[in-house]
Amino acid sequence: MKNFGRVLAMAARRRWALAGILATSLMVALLWGANIGAIYPIVEVVFEGKSFPAYAAEKIAEADKNVADLDVEILDLDQQIIAASGDAKNRLQVQRESRAVKRKAISDGVYYLSMAKPTIDRFAPTGPYQTLLLVMGFLVIGTMVKLTALSINLMLVQFVSEKTSLEMRAGFFRKALHLDLDSFGENGSADLTARLTNDISNVTAGLTVLLGRVIREPLKMAVCVCGALYVCPRLLLLVMVVTPLVALVMNYLSKAIRRASRKLMEEMSQLYGMLNDSFAGIRVVKAFTTQGFERARFNTATQSLYRKSMKMAFYNTLARSSSELLGICTVTLAILAGGYLVVNQETHLLGIRMSNVPLSVGEVLTFFAMLIGASDPARKLSDVWSGLQRGIAATDRVYAIMDKEVRVKEPASPLSPARPHGAITFENVAYQYPSGPIVLRGVDLTIRHGETIAVVGPNGSGKSTIVNLLCRFDDPQSGTVSMDGVPLNQMRTRDLRKRIALVTQRTVLFDDTIENNIRYGCPGADAHAVVRAAKMAFADDFIHRKMPDGYQTMLGTGGGMRLSGGQMQRIALARAFLRDPDILILDEATSQIDLESEQLIHQALAKFLVDRTGVMITHRPTTLAVADRIVVIEAGVVSDVGQHKDLVERNRFYQSLCGSEFRKTA
Repeated sequence: MKNFGRVLAMAARRRWALAGILATSLMVALLWGANIGAIYPIVEVVFEGKSFPAYAAEKIAEADKNVADLDVEILDLDQQIIAASGDAKNRLQVQRESRAVKRKAISDGVYYLSMAKPTIDRFAPTGPYQTLLLVMGFLVIGTMVKLTALSINLMLVQFVSEKTSLEMRAGFFRKALHLDLDSFGENGSADLTARLTNDISNVTAGLTVLLGRVIREPLKMAVCVCGALYVCPRLLLLVMVVTPLVALVMNYLSKAIRRASRKLMEEMSQLYGMLNDSFAGIRVVKAFTTQGFERARFNTATQSLYRKSMKMAFYNTLARSSSELLGICTVTLAILAGGYLVVNQETHLLGIRMSNVPLSVGEVLTFFAMLIGASDPARKLSDVWSGLQRGIAATDRVYAIMDKEVRVKEPASPLSPARPHGAITFENVAYQYPSGPIVLRGVDLTIRHGETIAVVGPNGSGKSTIVNLLCRFDDPQSGTVSMDGVPLNQMRTRDLRKRIALVTQRTVLFDDTIENNIRYGCPGADAHAVVRAAKMAFADDFIHRKMPDGYQTMLGTGGGMRLSGGQMQRIALARAFLRDPDILILDEATSQIDLESEQLIHQALAKFLVDRTGVMITHRPTTLAVADRIVVIEAGVVSDVGQHKDLVERNRFYQSLCGSEFRKTA
């Protein structure tokens, strides 16, 4: 509930909208009670063949007579009290006090009616049917005003909910972009997508319920309860004995619904993940003819989702049924008690005084109508209660991500070495992934500006981890990665990464034009700069010759499905060139492309890396020719550093990497 309070605080920034919601909700509630209260004048005035002026005159006369009779009784009791003593005197004093209270109630009522009588005589119709027309006219007008207020209320609620949803989604996405890289492997992008879409939709629905029905319906209930309280307070207290039971049942069901909602959303996240795996790996699925296996997995996931959905539906049904049953019990108890008082013209029930004077038929019917009017909002509240509980559960899941601590934090007083830098230094760097093995064990390495190094080593030796630390996707547990003596964790990440361009093995292209994909790393670049970068990466030729719309060709959903691997990699390289970085990092960038594309990329790199720092993670011997130095990493430590001709003579891993033919030609 604490996290949902944060959502409410976010919504509270729309103060004028919230004030409008409260005002319109109150107007709807008052008109709801007024429409129900119209039963009293219909029964007491119209159906008795009277008009409002005649009814007012009759009530005033009746009240005056009752007051006069009570004055006589009180005077008689005063005389008896003087003559009595002991218990008899106490009993008489209680009777006198009761008569005095009754007299005051009648006097107060007749006072306000007497004040209103001149206005009633002047404006109210004089015939019963005209009176009925007046009551029905007010009923229709009141309903029109109520519906107008309700429409405004619904629009304001939707405005606040949607604005809050936009703000939450923006905050969630901003936080997700700053999460540590292992968070994506740990939670999976499908889980983040589920929380960003499905869970925040549930939060929005819960907020809509809270600002809408959870405000309107209790106000409608309060107006009806106040109306019943005005008719007969003690009778209302008697019939409300079941209220604590309602509270206990709803409290239990609220916790059950919240638990079920959380499990349902977790199941939905798993389903998102399964679908993401199946669709992303559709080529593998088709190649290995595992469609049946994927269908079985999908059916298992949807069956689990179905069971949890049915459990949610059971709790929702139980909440609604319990609320409606307890509401009927309340109304039934009221009818039995009120009916007894009216039929027998009694003021006491089970020895307890219910009213000072016997209730009229119109008063009891109005009392019943008010209780029924209160039970309808209560029933609606039971329907929306589950939605509110789902919203609360979803809020906890959303804020679990938004409150997640990240390891890579911005420094309080950032430093910024000069551009271009002199050297990048790894000093005794050790790194271990969370809940994973130790990857680097005391790495020492210096990369001078203008130098291109190639990092080679067995799988899992820590090559890509060096890239992650250099880009500051994470920080080492011990040791320091620094630039000109400034530790990278003392630099602003934005400042550091603006100096770097990264090209990875898995080329990422977006659902946009080729031009915008190249411009992605440098949004302010003009079309001429994009073309120059493409020419440097040897991409301009195939863009003009093979792409139907040239640089304006849409690559399509899925990121470059119309391009070969080499073409995609050259576009990625053009994107890196356009960024004009001090440091170019290639992480297995040429591992899965054809020989022609590799040769073109090597030519592009040879020109571009002049007076820049290059770091290449590679297994391909042909790429090593571009490097000035080669670093061999084995078991998380730098086992050797040197040029090709030296390493090929002394390092066994390097010999196995290069192969006999490459050693001969080198």
